Amino acid sequence: MSHRPRWLSTLSLVVVGTLLVAACGTPGATQAPTTRPSSGPATTSAPPASAPPASGTPAASTPAASASESAAPSESASASAPTGDLMTYPDGSKGEVDCAAGTYNGNALTGGLKQIKAVDASTVEFTFCRADVAFLSKVAFSSLQINDTETLTATGGGGDELTRKSNGTGPYKLTEFSDQQVVMEANPDYWGDQPKSPKLVIRWNKEPAQRLQALQSGTEADGIDNVAPDAFETVRNDANLQLIEREALNVTYLGFNNKFKPFDDPKVRQAVAMALDKQRIVDAFYGSGSSIGDYFTPCSIPGGCEGDKMPGFDAAAAQALLAGTGAEAGFETTLYFREKPRSYINNPTAVVTDIKDQLETNLGWKVTLSPEEDASYLTNASKGEKYPLFLLGWGADYPDQTNFLDYHFGSGASPQFGDKFKDLTDVLDEAASKADPAARLALYAQANTLLKTNLPMVPLAHGGSATAWRKDVQGAHSSPLSSEALFTVTPGDRSQLVWIQNGPPSGLYCGDETDGEALRVCEQLGESLYGYEVGGTATQPSLATSCEPNTELTVWTCKLREGVKFHNGATLDANDVVLSFAAQWDLDHPLHKGRTGAGTFDYFSAFFGFLNVKPEPAPEPSPSAPGESPSAPAESPSAPAESPSAPAESPSAPASESPSAPASESPSASPT
Repeated sequence: MSHRPRWLSTLSLVVVGTLLVAACGTPGATQAPTTRPSSGPATTSAPPASAPPASGTPAASTPAASASESAAPSESASASAPTGDLMTYPDGSKGEVDCAAGTYNGNALTGGLKQIKAVDASTVEFTFCRADVAFLSKVAFSSLQINDTETLTATGGGGDELTRKSNGTGPYKLTEFSDQQVVMEANPDYWGDQPKSPKLVIRWNKEPAQRLQALQSGTEADGIDNVAPDAFETVRNDANLQLIEREALNVTYLGFNNKFKPFDDPKVRQAVAMALDKQRIVDAFYGSGSSIGDYFTPCSIPGGCEGDKMPGFDAAAAQALLAGTGAEAGFETTLYFREKPRSYINNPTAVVTDIKDQLETNLGWKVTLSPEEDASYLTNASKGEKYPLFLLGWGADYPDQTNFLDYHFGSGASPQFGDKFKDLTDVLDEAASKADPAARLALYAQANTLLKTNLPMVPLAHGGSATAWRKDVQGAHSSPLSSEALFTVTPGDRSQLVWIQNGPPSGLYCGDETDGEALRVCEQLGESLYGYEVGGTATQPSLATSCEPNTELTVWTCKLREGVKFHNGATLDANDVVLSFAAQWDLDHPLHKGRTGAGTFDYFSAFFGFLNVKPEPAPEPSPSAPGESPSAPAESPSAPAESPSAPAESPSAPASESPSAPASESPSASPT
């Protein structure tokens, strides 16, 4: 039995539609549900997308915690609210953010966030240097879940007490986080509806066939992620199972780092783009609902397919472009990739093998494949120091161009592609602050054309994917953002729901995670100010009952839900929101630690930028990749100093994936 989401092909910029009301001077709050929704996906009312549609994130392993170590932090935390004085960040002790200069405290400010203020115990005010059109979609994402102030402070913003345990506000409480599984039990004090299953078990297996076998056994799993494309029909024809497809809100891409020769030369990048037959790749390795990557963003997202398409396949023209570049026939290079399947690519090894074959056949190159260790791949790609040529992908965290283009190519993006292209970042900064849909579309047309001109990467495919479930499971769904709300699913007459995904969560402090597998787990344990509808993309109130903008969209005021408890008994208040954001935002904050102690907080940088970004040290010669010519940093004429509104490159937004993707893969793609 097979289902397609009811909202399929009806995506639109819901956020912009909401904000246009505010821009007209009549702001209105979204009606807050009294409980967190527990039903299936809601039907969107947006008009159909004008083009056919076209999802991930990194993982890094940490030492496994035993079941006894995996409970929430101590129950002795204070349950009073608010604790101490109301917070404002920055508080003015080191000066104010200078929006015009793009500075704070003598350092750079990347992004447009200016201040966060607890107006009272249940009201938080966000002030921006420029309009933030996608604010609601951003604060609905799981990397911006709200943490308890006492827990953040007691853990120092990192370490196993924060990253291997959980003290959220969500419908489930953590009871075990081992190297085999994550186990949760229903939270009896949850403010919303109780979970449909009293117990949730999340396990992992990187092999699609083995995940399906576990589901078919009738005893080992109730639902699985990422059914192999060649197994869709098997599931459809099995009377005991149900297949639920996801729309392809994702992209698989071949990335270039322009700080490594010869990829500093746009002719070489264009030659690679023209040497690849994308249709051959999609036909061979992608399943139902997939399409070739004519654009980086899927067409079902407004503005995704405006402007010029990427170069088409032309092997002869590609080879001719290489004359005089130093990358003629005989050139040797290495293609880096991760073997772990994602919603945007089910068989990475097969895809890179085909890319290798095409580059060797059509350009005369010698290509060595380098499968990288999964835990470090996204971090290395995000830093932009190791991979001249690499395969990655991205899954939508929310359905807006800012989540695709700004995250990867904007002023707050990571250096995975090397030096930024100022012509592109300027257009993206302007587009992100426009509430007028027509004006945004025109700017995104320019941005897509500039992507074709600059070619920081080659979009290969938008990959369809699916989840599969036992037929008696009620509430089964696939999230287009790969963030399934497992607390809304009833496992037949069984007392626990067992879900098998691709891999383990890299950590549970999801402010510093970009792996979609981690972000999905966080969705069951914690909550953000807003959330997404079950199985859909529309935003809806969660820990906030409303977030309303001023007419300029530069100030957003959020009212918190009363009586929400963290798992340790502490009561949610406005200070929790301010500190949760400040710890991610400020590079100098004492709690800016995360999983490794030097957290990247990639999503926050991509969404809102960073405070206190220091000048980059003088560049040293980049090491040559195996088999490549020396790789001194390229002089990128199109990447001079950033504009005043984004003066410095943020060390952040990860290489893709998403979750889902920060490095991308979120979220889903985030995690990318």
